[in-house]
Amino acid sequence: MGALRGRWAEEEALRFLLGKGYRLLWRNRRTPFGEVDLFMEKDGVYVVVEVKQRASARFGAPLEAITPGKVRRLLQSARFLLGRDDLPVRLEAVLVHGTPKDFRLEHLVLEL
Repeated sequence: MGALRGRWAEEEALRFLLGKGYRLLWRNRRTPFGEVDLFMEKDGVYVVVEVKQRASARFGAPLEAITPGKVRRLLQSARFLLGRDDLPVRLEAVLVHGTPKDFRLEHLVLEL
């Protein structure tokens, strides 16, 4: 994802989640396992949010970019950031379909 498009998509995802009562803890946090786009909390559960944007289906759907390996690394990143592995963590994705002028958001809980 290009830097400008990535930033725009993350802004839209963040605005969407804040509107649903999520609380932002960290943004674009790097770990030895990769980067976490948004690290949030909702109702006592820590939530790692992966944001994926595609302007069109030409390069595949946004969800196709979230592989099982990516899910594993996101969970490892969450445990690293929390410093422990016994706290409730949920992995979610906000998929942004379209461009800044015409888009829709899709919010999913990722299977562990």
